[in-house]
Parts: sequence; structure tokens; C-alpha cells
Amino acid sequence: MKKRTLMTRFLADQRGATAIEYTLILSLMFLVILASLTVFSDNIKAMFQAVSTAITKAS
Repeated sequence: MKKRTLMTRFLADQRGATAIEYTLILSLMFLVILASLTVFSDNIKAMFQAVSTAITKAS
């Protein structure tokens, strides 16, 4: 009888599910940021190059 109670409590416990949900949300956010940087990498590189050139000319 005690084994059944222990198993019932284990299956009803929701704490682990919350941690897994937060991990999945963070993983999805990471993938979106990574995809954005990949898509816009040429634009970002050109922007930093322009800033670097402007700083070099100003000195």
C-alpha cells in the first residue's frame, strides 16, 4: 500500500514540469536570437565596419 501512495505522490508532483517548461522557453529564445544573428550577420558586420572606419578617420 505504501508503494502505491509513493507512486501517486511522485506522479502528482509538478515541480519538475515547471523547470522543464522554463528550460524549453529559454532554449527557444536562444534559437530565435541565434537565427536572428545569422540572418542579419552581414548587416551587423557592415555596421561595425562603418563605425570602425569613422572612428579611424576621426583620430
